[in-house]
Amino acid sequence: MIDYSQKSFLIVDDFTDFRSALTGMLRRMGIQNIDAVGSGEEALTLCRRNQYDVILHDFNLGKGKNGQQVLEQLQHERLLSAQCVFVMVSAESSQAMVLGALECEPDSYLTKPFNQASLQQRLDRLITMKTALRPILEAERDGNHAGMLTACKEVMTAHPRYRPQCQRHLNTALAGLGKHAEQEQLLRRLISERPVPWAMVALADLYRETQRLDEARTAYEEGIQQFPMIPALYDGLAATLLALDEPQQAQQQLHQGLRLSPNSLRRQESMGALAQRNEDPEQAARAYRHAVELGRHSLFRNPENHLNLVSSLHAQSDETLLSPRQLLEIRQTLAELDRGWRDDPALAVRSRLAQAQTAEKAGQPGEARRLTEQALEQLNEMPGFFSASAAMQVASQLGDLGQDQQASAVLGTCAEMYGDDPQVRAELAAHTDDPDILVAGSEALEWNRLGILAYQQKDYPQALELFRKATTAQPRNISFALNTAQSLLRLLGTQPAEALQEECRDCLQRASQMPAGDHRRERYIKLCERLETP
Repeated sequence: MIDYSQKSFLIVDDFTDFRSALTGMLRRMGIQNIDAVGSGEEALTLCRRNQYDVILHDFNLGKGKNGQQVLEQLQHERLLSAQCVFVMVSAESSQAMVLGALECEPDSYLTKPFNQASLQQRLDRLITMKTALRPILEAERDGNHAGMLTACKEVMTAHPRYRPQCQRHLNTALAGLGKHAEQEQLLRRLISERPVPWAMVALADLYRETQRLDEARTAYEEGIQQFPMIPALYDGLAATLLALDEPQQAQQQLHQGLRLSPNSLRRQESMGALAQRNEDPEQAARAYRHAVELGRHSLFRNPENHLNLVSSLHAQSDETLLSPRQLLEIRQTLAELDRGWRDDPALAVRSRLAQAQTAEKAGQPGEARRLTEQALEQLNEMPGFFSASAAMQVASQLGDLGQDQQASAVLGTCAEMYGDDPQVRAELAAHTDDPDILVAGSEALEWNRLGILAYQQKDYPQALELFRKATTAQPRNISFALNTAQSLLRLLGTQPAEALQEECRDCLQRASQMPAGDHRRERYIKLCERLETP
C-alpha cells in the first residue's frame, strides 16, 4: 500500500474545472502537496523550483507549449528526478497525437475521462515499479553506465517481475559502455524469445551505427513487417537507405513515418532536408512548413527551418514568378525569423539576402538590388562569421544575386576557418572551382597534422611550434587556434609565463568567433576554464 500523504503532485491542464476535479480526486487519496497550473510555461517554472513525485500533464493546452514539448524540455534540462512519474493525460485519441506523445516516452498515457479508482491503480503500478528500478534510474541519470549494468543485474534478481524493463535499461548500459557484441547478443536473444518493438529498433540501430548497413536494412524491414505502427523503424530505415545512397527510397520511408506521427519536429526537418536533396521542393516546403509550426513553442525551434522553407518556396517558382500566396508566406516567414532571432547578425544577413531573392523572383529587380546592398553592409559589419554550411548557402545566395566577387570572398573565409574538415573541403569543391580557395591552407593543414602527431607523442614544444606555424598561415582557422591554445596550456603547466598566457588568451579569443552551435564549443569552454584556473 503506497502512502500518498508524503507525495508531491503537479497538475497541468488548461481547464479550471478539470484541475479542480483532479485535485479533488488526489485529496481523497490523502495527497496534500498539490500544485495546479494551466500552461506549460508555468509548469516549467515550477519544475525549476520544485521536485515533484508525480506530474499529471494534459497534452493539448491550447496556445503555447503542449505536453510533448514540455516533457522534451523537462528531459533536456534534467528537471525530472529519477523517481518522478510523468503521466500524459488527454481527451484526444487521434493516432498522430497519441504516437507523438508516446515518442517522447512519458511513463504512462491516460485518456480522459477517468475516475479515482483507475487513476490510483495506474499510479500504484507506476510508483511501485519506479521504486524497484530506482538504482538503475539514478545511475542512468548520472550517466554511470557501469553502475547501471550492476544495478540491472541486482534488480532482476530482487524483482523478477521487472525483468523486461531491466533488460531495456541493460541494453542502454551496454551501448553506453561500447559493448556492442554483448548488446547484440542480448537483443537477438530477446527477439528470439518474443519480438518487442524497442528491441527490434535497438538491434537495427546497432547495425546501422556500426556500419552493418545491409543487416540494418533487413532488421528494419523485419521490424516494420511485425510492428508497422512504430515510426522509429521508418526513421531508421530511411537513414540506412540514405547511407546506402538510395535517397528516393529513403524519402518514401520517411514519408511513411510522417503519416503515422507527423508531430515530430526532427522528423519533419529530416524530410525537408531529404526532399531538398531529391529536388522535390513541394515536399520540402510542406515539411519545413510543419517544422516552423511545430517549432514555435519548442525548445528545439530552429531558424534554419524558416530559411529552408523560403528557399523551398523559391525553388517551386524557378521557371515562373512567385505567386501572391507564395509571396505572402515568404514575407510572413521571414518577418517571424527577424522577430524571433533579432539579435543574431548572421541571421539578419541571410534573411535580407532571402528578401532580395524574393524581390528578384517577384519581378522587382530594383528592390532586389537595394536589399542586396543592405545585406552586404550588414555582412561587412558582422562581428563573427557563419557556420560552414550557412556560409556556403550565403555564397549561393550572393551568386544568384549577381554578387560573384562577394560570394568568392565568403567561400574563401569559410575555407580558412573550416578547411581542416574534409567534409567542408568536399562541399567547397561543389560550390567553386577556384584553386585559390580549394588549395588555400594546404601547407597549414600539413603543419597541423604533424603538430597533432607530435602532441600525441608528448613532444609538446615541437607540437606548439607546428601549431603556431599553422595558425600564422591561417589565423582564422578555429581548430588551429584551439590546438595552439591546448599546447600552450600544456606548457604553462610546467613553465608559467605571462607571455604564454597572453598568447593562449589571443588564440582563444580568435576561436571564440565560432558559431554558437559549433561542435568544438565545449572544447573551447574547457580550455578557457583551464586558462583562468590558478
